[in-house]
Amino acid sequence: MKRRMSALLSDASALSIGAGVVTAVTAAAATYYLSTRPEPNILPPIDLDDQSIVLEDGTRISRFSENGKLMKYLYDDVKTTYDAFQRGLKLSGDGPCLGTRTGPNLEYVWMTYKESVTKEKNHSGDIAYVVCDTAQKVKNLLAKADQCPSLKCIIMMESPSEELKSEAAKHKIELLQYKDFLELGEKNLQEPKPPKESDLATICYTSGTTGDPKGVMLTHANLICNMSSVAFIALKAITVDKNDVHISYLPLAHMFERGMEIICFMHGCRVGFFRGDVKLLTEDMQALKPTLFITVPRLLNRIYDKIENSVQGSAFKSKLLEWAVAAKSQEVESGIVRKNSIWDKLLFGKVQKLLGGRVKIVITGSAPLEAKVFKFIRAAFGCVVMEGYGQTEATAGITFSIPGDPSIGHVGCPLPCAKVKLVDVPEMDYYAKDNKGEICSYSPSTFIGYYKNEEKTKETIDDDGWLHTGDIGQWLPNGTLKIIDRKKNIFKLSQGEYIATEKIENCYTRSRFVAQAFVDGNSLKNNVVGIIVPDPEVMPGWAKEQGMSPDMEELCKNKKVREMIFKDITKVGKEAGLKTFEQVANIHLFPELFSLENNLLTPTFKNKRPVLRKTFQPVIDELYAEFER
Repeated sequence: MKRRMSALLSDASALSIGAGVVTAVTAAAATYYLSTRPEPNILPPIDLDDQSIVLEDGTRISRFSENGKLMKYLYDDVKTTYDAFQRGLKLSGDGPCLGTRTGPNLEYVWMTYKESVTKEKNHSGDIAYVVCDTAQKVKNLLAKADQCPSLKCIIMMESPSEELKSEAAKHKIELLQYKDFLELGEKNLQEPKPPKESDLATICYTSGTTGDPKGVMLTHANLICNMSSVAFIALKAITVDKNDVHISYLPLAHMFERGMEIICFMHGCRVGFFRGDVKLLTEDMQALKPTLFITVPRLLNRIYDKIENSVQGSAFKSKLLEWAVAAKSQEVESGIVRKNSIWDKLLFGKVQKLLGGRVKIVITGSAPLEAKVFKFIRAAFGCVVMEGYGQTEATAGITFSIPGDPSIGHVGCPLPCAKVKLVDVPEMDYYAKDNKGEICSYSPSTFIGYYKNEEKTKETIDDDGWLHTGDIGQWLPNGTLKIIDRKKNIFKLSQGEYIATEKIENCYTRSRFVAQAFVDGNSLKNNVVGIIVPDPEVMPGWAKEQGMSPDMEELCKNKKVREMIFKDITKVGKEAGLKTFEQVANIHLFPELFSLENNLLTPTFKNKRPVLRKTFQPVIDELYAEFER
């Protein structure tokens, strides 16, 4: 994901502000800008000071929920994903559906809606077909073929080798190249057997950061319910029809991306796939010229950083950018969203061209977006920018921002398909009476359970059908929700990847130099940092060997000691299988052991995380600042 997100930013010069801008901006230009300011074109559909309805029990619902009922579908003729595709076929007039691009300087080649249907090999029952994009994934699958008795065919995007074919044959599995699979579909076309709303549509696996991945079972009703609600809100700001285009570059294993494609099919839109090479993503976007763009904070943060860096060293350029953001932000607050202001022509047009120049809505999710970045992106992109919150167990969204709402620092109000409430978390001092607590959702889009894991299902969905998210939220005075903490020791980084802090801490304490570790971070950052307590029994002896003082306080202040321990825990973490984003980016050495006496450990000798975070917050802030300098 990290590599995909950086693809749009490979051409740094495209984001730089040219010297000609310096001479272009004059008092006359500013006067022209003010005199040509248009009327508002994005008006909020509800009172922005009161965005959700509070029921008698404290539960909140959307102001768009008719008579308090939760939305199940947007269109009477779309109740399954099959229905969604059939509606798209009709609306598009069998127009372009799925697009690919095979090389530079080439246009996208499109498969129509009808062609997308006819080129499928009919099958039913348990999972029998698996599509793999690389030979290595085929090898991995064949190695576990005995655990997949229903698997009958593997489809490869590239041409399979004779060796792979032979290995597949040993397991009585057919191995086909994708183009050959499509030809079989044309010859084997059968009458469709439309699914029921209650039928299982997909099993989407979670990341498994606290153990084995869990399979989230979602029905057709789940998918349509959630995507209908998201579309209902988005359509308050824009129109969507067969002329709209979405670029698919986020992982198809994530419901965020798959849900967007369902919305596209529902409205007869086109979906163009990037070429799979992250270095070419910008070229693909400029060729495709998408109008619909979903993304994650990681990408938006990088765009923000790139432009901020491009004006460093020039007081005038920095001030000019500041003026531009302020001016465009004032327009957004007035309900004006456009790409044709003088600031767009002088500054932001280059950013917009990176995305193809036609994007009219950006939806960001997966992790919170920092307020300053959100403000900048709305100004620079010149389009509607909306943020949502949710999780796979809810299909995708739980809350969504309202079009025309200029406020930032929250994730919107409940979707029309969901009830949302906050539940007391006394161990973290969060109480619903204070409008703080664990976020719980009740919705027709709530998953039906984890695949073959009833125990975990019961831990996540209570007896009354409420989904317990594990996230801590706060209701703001305007009826929107703000994410403020995580109930469990798991959180997302800004690119949406989950971090399980206890797992990392346990890894690092395997280092002979480490007695205790506290790893922390937040969803506005790309990495985590750590507080490390060196082992008081090991360090004095090691220090004497190095000709250093054995005093723990002195050792913890020594830069060379810190570098040594950092190198060692990184090595230990790598050997334990930690991913790059799980490794700490910076550490602070603390000379005193965490204990019951200093209130840094629980009675069961676990890290007292809220107290540790509060105690070390200034240190953590400095660790980030030091790393980012």
